[in-house]
Amino acid sequence: MSPIRISYYSDVLCIWAYASQRRLEQLVASFGDQISIETRYCSVFPDVWGKIEDKWGKRGGFEGFGRHSLEVAQKFEHIKVNERIWLDARPRTSASPHLFLKAIEAIEADQLGPELEKQPYLERLSSRAAWAMRLKFFAQGKDIANWQVHSEIAAEIGVDYDLVEEKIRSSEALALLAIDYDLSRKNNVEGSPTFIMNEGRQKLFGNVGYRLLEANVKELLRNHSREEASWC
Repeated sequence: MSPIRISYYSDVLCIWAYASQRRLEQLVASFGDQISIETRYCSVFPDVWGKIEDKWGKRGGFEGFGRHSLEVAQKFEHIKVNERIWLDARPRTSASPHLFLKAIEAIEADQLGPELEKQPYLERLSSRAAWAMRLKFFAQGKDIANWQVHSEIAAEIGVDYDLVEEKIRSSEALALLAIDYDLSRKNNVEGSPTFIMNEGRQKLFGNVGYRLLEANVKELLRNHSREEASWC
């Protein structure tokens, strides 16, 4: 039986997406090769400084948003958030780290080709890079819009940064990112994180509990099995 495809949209600067990593891990552990997770990025923080001024200007600016982030973190025992979040490192945009991550995806596709689909989701270079990116910002308090941080991550996962720059200079990474942003608009992705299943018919957005995700996947698997069994 072909796997159930789950498109996972997130912005790497979104703390709710940082917390939802555990749910991705649980889905992979529970369903294995019965599901196929497709990583997509959406643009929640295209202009961070402008967003903070607009949404948090009267509530303490970056300091207020940092306090809010720490309050959110207290709801999740499994995540670590730097006490100086949004105070020392203030990334200008999430587009820069997203571009780096799409470059990693392009490199990975070149290296593995069709075999990429067979590799466990959490073991992929792109998955490891995305998690490292979130940790750099939320746990370590680094500016992940800075290219130097990207080069650190590339070294940590064993990727030659020259290859990353090649994918960026050729605009291959930019094209992949443009596709993600365009799909997020076409699929009416309202924010981060968003899980889309069943060819867009099912959409779960925000701080969604694992049991709800699990129930949706199980129902799709049951329906999928019945459809394939009755196929003429």
